[in-house]
Order: sequence, then structure tokens, then C-alpha cells
Amino acid sequence: MAFDKTMIGEILRPGSDEEQRRQEERVRSGFFGTVRRALRHIPFMEDVVASYYCAIDPETPAASRAILFAALAYFVLPTDIIPDFIVGLGFTDDIAVLLTAFRAVRQNIRPDHYEHARETLGTIRS
Repeated sequence: MAFDKTMIGEILRPGSDEEQRRQEERVRSGFFGTVRRALRHIPFMEDVVASYYCAIDPETPAASRAILFAALAYFVLPTDIIPDFIVGLGFTDDIAVLLTAFRAVRQNIRPDHYEHARETLGTIRS
């Protein structure tokens, strides 16, 4: 089964209020552990972490928050279309989903989200 734009669209489609709540909980509980594991594999990790801060920001429009939480929830799942433990390939599907979400909502990711991201990544890397 090919991983294509249709599948990415399905992943990023906001679900019901209940599904969005579950996605947010999944992201809040597993995000930073996944960031630590994926740090060497995702070259735009600052954008990913800034997207997290954008998603949890109550000032971010609801539609953008829903897209980001859907993408970030996919990112924190260890067994998705290409399981993350497969060396060299495990994060390729995550990268496609994250880039698509980032492009869709980048106008809502503010400089303060990036500042938080840089601080967080500095802490994680040290």
C-alpha cells in the first residue's frame, strides 16, 4: 500500500470532538519522548516542536489546532504506516505528514512558538 497524499489527507482530517480530545491527550503525553527518539531523523525538528507549541496555544485557530494535533498524534504513534523502529525508514511517513500539516498552518506558528521550541530543543540536546 503506497503512502500518498490521500492517506496524508485522511490522517490530517479533523475527527470528532472526542477524537480530537484523544489526539491532544496522546500528543501531550508522548510528544517529548518521541522528539528525543526522532531528533537525529527529522531535520526540521525545530518546526515540529514549534508546531507543538502552536497546537497547545489557545490563541491558535481551532482548525489549525486540529490539523496540528492530528499530525502530532500520528508522529507519537510508534506503529504507524511505517513503524518508527525500522532504521532509516521509520520516520519517513511521519516526515510527510508533519511537513504537510506544517505547510497548511505555518501562518499560525508565531515567533514565540519558535522561541519555546529552541529553548526546549536546547534542553533536550544537553
